[in-house]
Amino acid sequence: MQLEINVVDAFTDTVFKGNSAAVIITDNWLSDELMQSIAMENNLSETAFLVADESSNDESINKDTYHIRWFSPLTEIDFCGHATLASAFVLFSKNPDLAVIKFVAKAVGVLTIVQTDNGKIRMDFPNKKPEKVGVIPENLSAGLSITPVEVYRNSQAYFVIYPSEADVLSIVRDNEKLKQLAPLDVVVTCQSESENYDFISRYFWPANGGDEDPVTGSAHTGLAPLWAERLHKNELRAYQASRRGGVLDCVVAGDRVFISGHAVQYLTGFITV
Repeated sequence: MQLEINVVDAFTDTVFKGNSAAVIITDNWLSDELMQSIAMENNLSETAFLVADESSNDESINKDTYHIRWFSPLTEIDFCGHATLASAFVLFSKNPDLAVIKFVAKAVGVLTIVQTDNGKIRMDFPNKKPEKVGVIPENLSAGLSITPVEVYRNSQAYFVIYPSEADVLSIVRDNEKLKQLAPLDVVVTCQSESENYDFISRYFWPANGGDEDPVTGSAHTGLAPLWAERLHKNELRAYQASRRGGVLDCVVAGDRVFISGHAVQYLTGFITV
């Protein structure tokens, strides 16, 4: 069986930057085992699998709606922002007349995606603002080279706030200790010292993806409302300071967080399974 595969760099307008995701569209779901094997073979942060919605015979209702699932090389992921952006980029490229795409995912419901006039893709996500942690887990403190003092958490990760960019950029982690925090990952963040951004972050996920994620859209559904409250503003620009780097525009609006970014095609081809 041959399957078309697209690899897209998300949250960047430059190839080899941002976060790469593979996108595979099929008529029906492949087996979980096969999807996990493909994601492991791709060895990207995520591989997204899409199946068009066929719940009605009315094509006008369903032609823009897809069910989506995300797999890291290690496991299926409940929610992935950059692979959602990559998937929307592929669908908009294939269907230039589409104005809106809807993705249906078990853990986060219906996600509405729009291509904006400035070429960015805007995603409508649930607000996942984290809550402050009273007792900092021992493995979190031991797993980071700079002792956390202010820590928050949501259903995805622990959010460690540091006072300076030097802290965020120089942090050294012990992946074996951070693995013990599973299923939660770890975000380190601070207010940006550059006027170009409001805050910066890095994302570590040894329990779910491997090491450091280049750009993590889902984490910004927690980061954006956290920094919106601290900075007293609802529109923020974020930079994820990985080796590849990525830029995210965020708008916090009640129980929703809108995250926008560019994407660029890297590869189109076929895999044989």
